[in-house]
Amino acid sequence: MPADVLHSPVLETLGRRITGGEVPAGTVLTLQGLGDEFGISRTVAREVMRLLEGLGLVRSSRRVGLVVLGIDSWNVLDPRVILWRLEGPGRVAQLRSLTELRHAVEPLAAAGAARHASAEVRSEITDIAARMRLLGEAGAGREAEFLALDIRMHELLLRSSGNELFGAFSEVIAAVLSGRTAIGLMPASPVPTALAEHEAVARAVALGDAAAAQRAMSAIVDEVQGALPGVLSQGVEETAGAPG
Repeated sequence: MPADVLHSPVLETLGRRITGGEVPAGTVLTLQGLGDEFGISRTVAREVMRLLEGLGLVRSSRRVGLVVLGIDSWNVLDPRVILWRLEGPGRVAQLRSLTELRHAVEPLAAAGAARHASAEVRSEITDIAARMRLLGEAGAGREAEFLALDIRMHELLLRSSGNELFGAFSEVIAAVLSGRTAIGLMPASPVPTALAEHEAVARAVALGDAAAAQRAMSAIVDEVQGALPGVLSQGVEETAGAPG
């Protein structure tokens, strides 16, 4: 499939409209209608629809057209769908669901990494935590670099947990962390407790202390969850949370 279709603004626009409820379940879309609205060929419209169908957002019906599906049919763990939902009006419910999922997975994954990670991975996690501390103390302006390290640390923990299903969640968690940054939920400078908690996870993994790793990761997700009431009362744009 052409890369320009994968990154098409038409795909992004339709994905956001559907996941945001602007185009509700049951709506019928046609290739002709999409071509007229967006000025694209039927070939491009068809490829966009195939991508949306693969995400569970629409279903092709020979006699009807392309029918928009409800949330129960969506691939809600696809990183693209996660980001679209975080950018939409249902972001608070999405944040709550994602945080509950993280509570169920990440502390156990951290404990597994303490048991199963290789010496190289333990060393890299320790190094990442130290670099996150340096960036955090450097102040604002290094958010992108800090986010990349945060994502990498969580990826290593999940993939080194000894559970291949946890490892498969690494892209989901990366999308969650990136999405929280994109919608303004990450502070310009990390709060000190968040840095300490990441260091505690790294230390526990390095020492092979599964119980301590699980507790430290639970504390990280607890802090993220603690920011949700502020999101509910003030709105995402006015609320800063902790690094994940």
